[in-house]
Amino acid sequence: MEDVIRAENLVVRFGDHMVLDDVSMRLSPGEIVVILGASGCGKTTLLRTLVGLRKPDGGRVMMFGRDLYALDDDERDETLKRIGMLFQSGALFSSLTLEENIALPLIEHRHVAPQVAAVIARMKLALVGLETSALLLPAEISGGMKKRAGLARALALDPEVLLFDEPSAGLDPVTARALDELIIELKRRLGVGMVVVTHELGSIEAIADRAVMLDRGHVIAEGKLSEVRAKDDPQVRAYFGRQATRDPDGGSRPIVDLLKVAGE
Repeated sequence: MEDVIRAENLVVRFGDHMVLDDVSMRLSPGEIVVILGASGCGKTTLLRTLVGLRKPDGGRVMMFGRDLYALDDDERDETLKRIGMLFQSGALFSSLTLEENIALPLIEHRHVAPQVAAVIARMKLALVGLETSALLLPAEISGGMKKRAGLARALALDPEVLLFDEPSAGLDPVTARALDELIIELKRRLGVGMVVVTHELGSIEAIADRAVMLDRGHVIAEGKLSEVRAKDDPQVRAYFGRQATRDPDGGSRPIVDLLKVAGE
């Protein structure tokens, strides 16, 4: 079965700083691939490159068998309509109700009549458990509900692929677990492939079919989660064990300090 997304030897630089260096990964239909690693390792940059927001300096992104950045603007736009994106903040329009937020891409991109778009929007909200909240504004709902509403909007155009940027960020453990279960249920019901950027070990354990681990812009482990965890690499062991590790000068410092790397 052909991969729906395949990144090949991606290179991304910000000035003289190498953010991604020869990074490759793939997503098959109906699977969840988790991109993980410490802050600053390149996770978000990789996601932005996959979703068409950052042209790579080298390598290519194959999406549905086509080179995304070799397409003209119209072809790229049509290809990107086949994916849905849940941003970390939810990225809802504050002046629109949840129903209006989800109807908007249907009206703008599919030219659906507003009345029909409203019906479809309520169906998408029902998929994420928000069918009774359609007329509320984003300011009137909780952080977890905003994530669900953002997911409903990502589903508006019936995408074949979903991408998530830190979906559990800012959520309490119970709400985060409920969101993980929703992601798994949507995969089961809709059969969409998903790429999830997260550093939350609980989420990684719950949802990952495969994992890609980055460190300072390089892929250091890839495969089934059990295979990634078993890799004999100090960064992998530190990440999953959260134990203290050695400084280059021979001292030790908590892993939490090592994870504080600036700017991703």
